[in-house]
Amino acid sequence: MPNFAALAATPARSDRDDYSITQLCAEFGVTARALRFYEDEGLISPERRGTQRIYSQRDRARLAWILRGKRVGFSLADIREMIDLYDLGDGRRQQREVTIARCAAKIEALHAQKRDIDAAIAELTEFVALVESHRDQA
Repeated sequence: MPNFAALAATPARSDRDDYSITQLCAEFGVTARALRFYEDEGLISPERRGTQRIYSQRDRARLAWILRGKRVGFSLADIREMIDLYDLGDGRRQQREVTIARCAAKIEALHAQKRDIDAAIAELTEFVALVESHRDQA
């Protein structure tokens, strides 16, 4: 059974209210360029103080969602939809329902890919055995 809680969980809240780009890059192992890309895509919205970006707890939580979603193969559009549902004011009910449905669909797609890969491996194994048996006869 998939661990939906791990996908949706926000990293432990620290005692900080805001973060620099350097701090988030170090914490999540991403580049500043990646953070700026997610900002350009509208997935995070750091505050600007002059030329400095200041990331909030909300940005940090959204970044965690983005990175988890990417790790399991969700598109940025899917990730955006799931994290934007947080703001509906329904106690995150719809966000949970959509996330569960998207995860279930992703799991089924991965199982189908696994079946296809297993079938391709079996066919290639048979083909190699056939070629090798003819090599021995030559």
